[in-house]
Amino acid sequence: VTVEESGGGLVQSGGSLRLSCVFSDIVFSAHIVQWYRQRPGEQREWVSEITSGGTTKYADSVEGRFTISRDNPKNTVYLQMNNLKPEDTAVYSCKGFRHAFSRAYWGQGTQVTVSS
Repeated sequence: VTVEESGGGLVQSGGSLRLSCVFSDIVFSAHIVQWYRQRPGEQREWVSEITSGGTTKYADSVEGRFTISRDNPKNTVYLQMNNLKPEDTAVYSCKGFRHAFSRAYWGQGTQVTVSS
């Protein structure tokens, strides 16, 4: 199983980016996918989640600015990030799993940098 994130980069405050997370060699449609981020020197923080049925959840810090979605035929989850702020600067990683006690699959992460 491989997990690959892409779409990170450098953007000015108020700008937008769309992250992608592609899974291979799993029954993707059956997996919950979560996005996390980690700022330098801080613990990893949960950002958003989408279930196999398409239900979404967001951290309070990104609610209304970020949108998570999935394209099951493409084995891909997206994180659309709008109105980005400098505090959104972090390495963003995605995680896929079928349920709380199953094996989880992580990507290597993609860097997002928001300049003020």
